[in-house]
Amino acid sequence: MKQGPGFLHVARNVILVSLALFACWTAAFYITKSAYAYISWNPHDLISLLINAMLGFIFFGLFIVIIGPLVKGREYDFLHEMIQALRSISRGDFRVNLDSDFVKRNGRPGHNHPFAELVDSINDMAANLKVMEDLRQEFISNVSHEIGSPLTSISGFARALKNKDMDQEKREKYLTIIETECVRLSRLSDNLMKLAVLDSSEHASHKTSYRLDRQLVTLVLACEPQWDDKKIDMNVELEEVEIFADEDLMIQLWINLIHNAIKFTPEGGKIDVFLSQSEDKVNVRITDSGPGITKQDQLRIFERFYKVDQSRTRSMGGSGLGLSIVHKIVEMHDGTISVFSEPGEGATFTVQLPVRSA
Repeated sequence: MKQGPGFLHVARNVILVSLALFACWTAAFYITKSAYAYISWNPHDLISLLINAMLGFIFFGLFIVIIGPLVKGREYDFLHEMIQALRSISRGDFRVNLDSDFVKRNGRPGHNHPFAELVDSINDMAANLKVMEDLRQEFISNVSHEIGSPLTSISGFARALKNKDMDQEKREKYLTIIETECVRLSRLSDNLMKLAVLDSSEHASHKTSYRLDRQLVTLVLACEPQWDDKKIDMNVELEEVEIFADEDLMIQLWINLIHNAIKFTPEGGKIDVFLSQSEDKVNVRITDSGPGITKQDQLRIFERFYKVDQSRTRSMGGSGLGLSIVHKIVEMHDGTISVFSEPGEGATFTVQLPVRSA
């Protein structure tokens, strides 16, 4: 709780003002008395009182005008510094860090200076904006790179196709590469659009009650051509669970995790999908027998455009956005997602959701 001005501080200020007024009125009394004697005038007591009072207030005003800047000069300078800092922030320069020595020097013992909270707020705002700007620059750089790579391939192979002497087999190969890169661009655009929609504060969530176990069974069966083609042993163990959530968003969540597990599971490997309920929490575990993830990569795996293996992920058509979308959907449902993995021993993604999210 913020502390108001102390009684002693208020009393001190009242006494100082009273003394200043007393001194000004005293000076006015003696000045007017000397002036009356000089011009040989003896005014009425009421007139003399009014003149003394008016002159005393004039002296007090002059005193404030002269002494005020000397007393408050450093505060005015610091206020000017804060204004300059805000102007720098408005121009996009977030390297602002106001000196807190001022508030330490001028604060009263046991009380914060009025500018202290403002200084901390400006510094925090500048630091947060700098982090956001760095993320924005990194995001733009990643998007440019992800778009530029397939466009370069498309342009190069399209130029090669102009060669009329090219045999049909090579022509078909180049056309297949162009088609693959176009699909990759389409998938990237789709994922970016999904993230933009999820990030929007205007995104409307349509939550309903439905059977989560039935949804997972349907999605696993929908992916059967992919895991059956790689001869993956798909083990599914699901409890009957009813959940209150956005069904469409949850489909996107599970599809991303299941596709991710299929993509990194080698031929003849195994994937386990478990669903259980504990009180008001739902737990879903998806385990693959892929190459695993290092501890260092686990710390950043949900960041946008982050890829554990750049070359391998690109060859498999990944853009580094799938797990970011998963993380965002889980957050929107007040849940948590974690990953446990050891290199060479596969990976387990665990999603924990409330039965009824807010």
